Amino acid sequence: MRLRVTPGTVLVFGSLVLFLALGIRHGFGLFLQPMSMDRGWGREVFSFAIAAQNLVWGFAQPFSGMVADRFGAGRVVLAGALLYAAGLWLMSSAATPGELYLSAGVLVGLGLSGTTFSVVYGVIGRHTSPEKRTMALGVASAVASFGQFALLPGSQALISASGWAFALVVLAVAAFLMAPFSAALMERPHAGAHGPKQTIGEALAEARAQKSFWLLIAGYFVCGFQVVFIGSHLPSYFLDRGLTARDGMLALALIGLFNVFGSFAAGWFGSRYLKKNLLSLLYFSRAVVIVALMALPLTTFTALAFGVLMGFLWLGTVPLTNGVIAQIFGVRHLAMLSGFVFFSHQFGSFLGAWIGGWLFDRTGSYDVAWVIAIALGVIAGLVHLPIDERPLARRATSGAAASS
Repeated sequence: MRLRVTPGTVLVFGSLVLFLALGIRHGFGLFLQPMSMDRGWGREVFSFAIAAQNLVWGFAQPFSGMVADRFGAGRVVLAGALLYAAGLWLMSSAATPGELYLSAGVLVGLGLSGTTFSVVYGVIGRHTSPEKRTMALGVASAVASFGQFALLPGSQALISASGWAFALVVLAVAAFLMAPFSAALMERPHAGAHGPKQTIGEALAEARAQKSFWLLIAGYFVCGFQVVFIGSHLPSYFLDRGLTARDGMLALALIGLFNVFGSFAAGWFGSRYLKKNLLSLLYFSRAVVIVALMALPLTTFTALAFGVLMGFLWLGTVPLTNGVIAQIFGVRHLAMLSGFVFFSHQFGSFLGAWIGGWLFDRTGSYDVAWVIAIALGVIAGLVHLPIDERPLARRATSGAAASS
């Protein structure tokens, strides 16, 4: 029996999908060292697999969004859950770099494209009134963040007790649990869409003509670089500097925990203040926090403090960026347009994961990658300031009124 699609059920079950999809993904950095050492690989092999995952995820996201906008998010989430689980299962037995690239890279990347932000935020946006939309997106992001906190200790405990391969099998079973949640996200074609009717081509042409759309794309590239570099390499960075695997796990867990508060705050403030200014503040603040990590002596305290501060700034960009897209262009093609912006995020993620490992293998240090992350944070803070987040329809109406 199909569940009745209401704003409440969509928010609850969409948030649960994000909880599992992003909670599992957030722990991939814990597997870098044990899997690389066991297989005799350099760090670049695992780093490239995660980089490829993010690139596949980003490339597939606009197409997943198109299908979700046209036929409903439920079918896309179901397919994504099955691909995600299959990728994790095959990753647990990957014996060559090629097998790792196929499983962790291609299959998990495709799975993430069907179970994460653009698809889930699209269905939430279509079933939430405009005045409550940014808050609802913030709530969903907060639940996703709690998944990053809740699943990390379990992943680390499984790796320590039973090895990385068994841990991946358990995570594959957890990913499969997203499949039944898709029933609550089944929609009729264009269900709940607001605003003027547009074809896909018209929506893309309209977006391409807006400078603000390109500025959002540029800023989201930086978000992807920073979060995936940190998520993939932070535990190894701490180990290299004399801390323990537990310190790295706790720092990532604290990022997930405090991202709950940061995402909720982003949703709350985003419904009251200009979202573009909040985005600039977030990116500038990330740069400051990374500078502090490099400048201060690295201890367990400073490592965990970094997790707390970066966590508060972690995914607040997501409800704010998606909120700006929905506010400017409406929600009929929200998943697709968010998917195109998200592709930039994932291209940044690809470079953050891969360049981190590439630079380490060649220099023996992550210092250059940290400097790049700082510089990009400053650039992202600047590019969001000129964004015009007023709705396009309102601009047209205002223009007509002014000319009459």
